Order: sequence, then structure tokens, then C-alpha cells
Amino acid sequence: MKLYSDAALAKILDREIFHQISAVADRLGVECYVVGGYVRDIFLERPSDDIDVVVVGSGIQVASELKKVLGHKAHLSVFRNFGTAQVKYQPPKAKRQQPLEIEFVGARRESYSHDSRKPVVEDGTLEDDQNRRDFTINAMAICLNKERFGELVDPFNGIADLEDHIIATPLDPEVTFSDDPLRMMRCIRFATQLNFQIEEETFEALERMADRIKIVSGERIEVELNKIMMAPHPSIGFEYLQRSGLLQIILPELAALDIVEKRDGRAHKNNFYHTLEVLENVVRNSEQQTANSLYLRWAALLHDIGKTKTKRWEPKTGWTFHNHNYVGAKMVQDIFRRLKLPMGAEMRYVQKLVDLHMRPIAIADEVVTDSAVRRLLNDAGDDIDDLMTLCEADITSKNEVRKKMFLENFRMVREKLADLKEKDYKRLLQPVIDGNEIMELFHLQPSREVGILKQYLKDAVLDNQVENEREPLMRLLMEKAQKMGLAVD
Repeated sequence: MKLYSDAALAKILDREIFHQISAVADRLGVECYVVGGYVRDIFLERPSDDIDVVVVGSGIQVASELKKVLGHKAHLSVFRNFGTAQVKYQPPKAKRQQPLEIEFVGARRESYSHDSRKPVVEDGTLEDDQNRRDFTINAMAICLNKERFGELVDPFNGIADLEDHIIATPLDPEVTFSDDPLRMMRCIRFATQLNFQIEEETFEALERMADRIKIVSGERIEVELNKIMMAPHPSIGFEYLQRSGLLQIILPELAALDIVEKRDGRAHKNNFYHTLEVLENVVRNSEQQTANSLYLRWAALLHDIGKTKTKRWEPKTGWTFHNHNYVGAKMVQDIFRRLKLPMGAEMRYVQKLVDLHMRPIAIADEVVTDSAVRRLLNDAGDDIDDLMTLCEADITSKNEVRKKMFLENFRMVREKLADLKEKDYKRLLQPVIDGNEIMELFHLQPSREVGILKQYLKDAVLDNQVENEREPLMRLLMEKAQKMGLAVD
């Protein structure tokens, strides 16, 4: 990490927009600073176009004057209830797709009541504003006024914490987290995204204050959880959540997996740490970020969620978790609802993967038959590749011989799947005789009999007993109908 002099920082900020803000602030006679994540990311050498500006005075006034300078290419939004304003601006000839977003706020002092995250806000100094920041690495400010342009104001030595890869609060962490408990989630999220350590005193405050997270809305927790989930190594965050006690409150079903029981000298594995290993495997093995990336990771996190409810001790076989996939899939809906995650296609996708995640493993544990692969593809449909990624990630055995065998069998499963997909599996696996034709042939209303006949034909196709063609399927249909006492006029 580079350390920059004030002159070097001035050079980094040598963008027209900063000089325009500087001129406006000087003309109005107010102090003006770029703060927070933008400053942090300068030192981390990460690109950012989301700019936060603190004005010792009226942020709205500076934003309004800047809009006049920038003209019709800038859009001004004012939020008077919050004392903030935003300027969106697309610099001329800029190659970026997204416009700059510059948030302006007046320096302020905050005080909180015990049962709310909403502070009482008063005008304040830059020092007051930096005191209210969540972490030292986010409390740095760089002056934009002409006489001090590029001067770093770092009262809590955030630079040192960046160098040491430390997350710490500017003031007493217990007060910081009590005032706004969402900061506990943000603390873990930053540690995860940046791969930083949480400073000891700060972590101890997390443990003491964990119960305060209950006053935070599910929507705000969901945002932080998803950011943790999409970090390069999300397991860092979930381990911090577990160690701090936050996970037991937010996602107790996952926290409950952190146990090892032993009987007669036989112990089951710790399914919490196994889950984190599977999650990391999914992140590593996913070839590219897709629309499903977030929810594939959620499926990995929840794939064994049913094991606590299904765990049994059987003297002959040891610890078992029969049907944990089915039980876990049923739990997904309640978890998504509580965490305010989407209840539509995303939830059903996670349910499907949790429910099916044992199927490829069962196939790979035996002879890989065409019939089993056809049934798997029929049930997984377009999500088959994600299911296979999850299942391969689930092979965490320390027995290298057994692991190699599974992965080799998975390779064979993938080859058979590729062959089926190439042949248009949707056409191949859906019988050409459908329910409507069955009802017409036998003069039936929708009924149990129709369902039996449909399933009979489907099983014949999936098991590759006959080609998916009209004549052989009609023969099978008539034979089955006759046994059921049905006849065609």
C-alpha cells in the first residue's frame, strides 16, 4: 500500500470535478472535504466514482451551486429532511458507462436513543463528523479548498489501520455499535471484502453487543449479508458472524450446524465448517459471475441446513442425516422470508438445489447409468450446471482415493449430460403423448388415473425403455390402460 504526501494526494485529486467543487466551496466561504470510502479506496488503489463530500456548512448549498456550474449535463437531487444532496454528472468525453455520483452533506454531530438507529442530528464541525464515522479507515478526509487542496485529515490514524489490515472503530466500539447496530454487520462485511482482521477490542464489543442487531430491519441485514456472500472469500464473514454470536440471531439454523457429537468413539463432522468449505469451493469453481452467482452461493450455504433436524444415531451405521436435503429445502422458504430475500424464482432456485444436491452424489457413488442421468436432467432442467457445481463443491472428503473416485464419476455424469443437452433434452425427455391426449382418448377428466398414465409414459422415456416416439408410447399406454380397466371407444 502506498503512502501519499499531501502533494501526491492533490495530484490524485487533479480531476476537473474536484477543482470545480473547490472553487464553489471557496466562493461560498465554507470548508469542504472528500471523505469516507473514496478516500479509503485511494490508498487501497481501488477505482471508485462514488464520491462523498462533507461541507462545514450547507452541503445542499454547495451542491446547488455546483449544479449551476456543471449546467444541463448534471442532475441535482435534494433531500432536505436529511440535509443532503446528490449531483449526478457525466463528464464530457468520459469513457465510463455510469455517471459520477457525488453526495453532499453538512458536517454534523449525532446522538442516539437506545431503541432506534435514527440519530438526532445537529450541525457540527469536521471533527464531529469524523467522530461519528463507523471505522477508522472510513474516517479519513482530504481537503478540497484551494489553500489546503490535497491535505489529509486523519485523526484516528486510519492510514496505519489500512497498512496493518485492521478494522477498528474511531471511538469506543461498544458505543459505536450500540448507537447503530448495523455497524456490526458492516464491520464484518468490510473485514470480509478487504480480507482484514477485526481489532481485538472491536471484536469483543461485537460479542457483547450482538443482541442489539435485533432492532435492525431485515432489509438492511439482507444487504450486508449479500455483500458478504459476494466477497472473494465469504467464509471469512460467516466465521466472524458465528464467533461473535450474530449468526445465532440472524441465521440460527446455520449456527446450529457448528457442533460435533461423538458416541462409541464415532463422531460426525462439523457441518458448519464443512458448509463454509463447500461455499469456498463454489466460489472457486464457478467459471464466471452469472445472474445466479449470488443464489448459487446461498444454495451452498444452506445445502446442509436440514442436518440438525434429521441427525440420528444408529448403532449399526453411526450418525445419519436421512432426507436432510428434503427437510432443508422445506426450511429455505422460512429463512428467505425472515431475511427479506426474494420469495420468487430466486427462492425456488435455492430450494431446488438444496433438494437435489444429493442426487448427483448418489449417482456418482454407483455405476453411472443413462437412466439416472436422464432423470437428474429432467428434474434439474436448466439449473443442471449449477447443481453439478454445487455437488462437486460438496466433495470435501479427506480420503483422496474416495474423492478422486467421486470426481471421476462426476466427469462421466457431465459427459452424459452434455450428450443429452446436445440432443435437445427437453424434447427427448417429455413424452410426445401428453395429458390432454390421454384424457381425450379415454374420455377422462383431470384425475388420478390421468396422472398415473402420464407418469408411466414419462418413466418409460426417462428409463430409456422406448424411444420418445408416438407409436411405441401408444402401445405402452394401451397396455397400461387395459390393466387399469380403461378402454378406448
